[in-house]
Amino acid sequence: MVKRKLQRFAEIVDFSNVVQHLQTGDVLNPHPLQGKWRDVFFKNSNPIVIELGCGKGEYTVGMAEANPNKNYIGLDLKGNRIWRGAKTALENKLENVGFVRTHIENIETVFSPEEVDEIWITFPDPQPQLSREKKRLTSPPFLARYRKVLKKGGLLQLKTDNAPFYEYTLQVIKENNLELLDHTADLYEDSAEKQPWLKNIRTHYENIFTVKGFKICYIQFGIH
Repeated sequence: MVKRKLQRFAEIVDFSNVVQHLQTGDVLNPHPLQGKWRDVFFKNSNPIVIELGCGKGEYTVGMAEANPNKNYIGLDLKGNRIWRGAKTALENKLENVGFVRTHIENIETVFSPEEVDEIWITFPDPQPQLSREKKRLTSPPFLARYRKVLKKGGLLQLKTDNAPFYEYTLQVIKENNLELLDHTADLYEDSAEKQPWLKNIRTHYENIFTVKGFKICYIQFGIH
């Protein structure tokens, strides 16, 4: 297992669709692609959608396949997970997919103001302990980070199997007077018409959760 992880870490260094942005000193400087993702990396002017904590990248790749006129970037710290999604994208010749190995807290050094059109958070750690509230990816401190890179009118979308985290996020939206656009506590039983591919793309963990009988919650909101 350790040998395979090391092999994958070595491989992604040479993957054309993977960018490493890790702190090695006291200060993490902005990445050279900050503000240049469309022109330099994707070489087009299409909207940029990022997935935070993308894991193996199934959702990033799935969205890219479903929406070829958008650019997708998955962020995750664990290179052995990113390896899977990046390799799949290369094998399928998907030119609208990229991955960044970094901490989510570094998002402001990866993207410039209003460079991102849409943010997805898929099955994050709910951080249930009250003492770890600031670690929750929909907590006000994280929303403040997203606001700095998300364009005006951009969307933030959440999928989670954790009902308390879903309720927490709705409460944050309400308390901060954010724009709640759509939500459901049971995505796959909701008959409302949503994005046509929303129910067709599932992450590895989403499949596990649904098999175990967990309901999948979904929220779409704006933070400006």
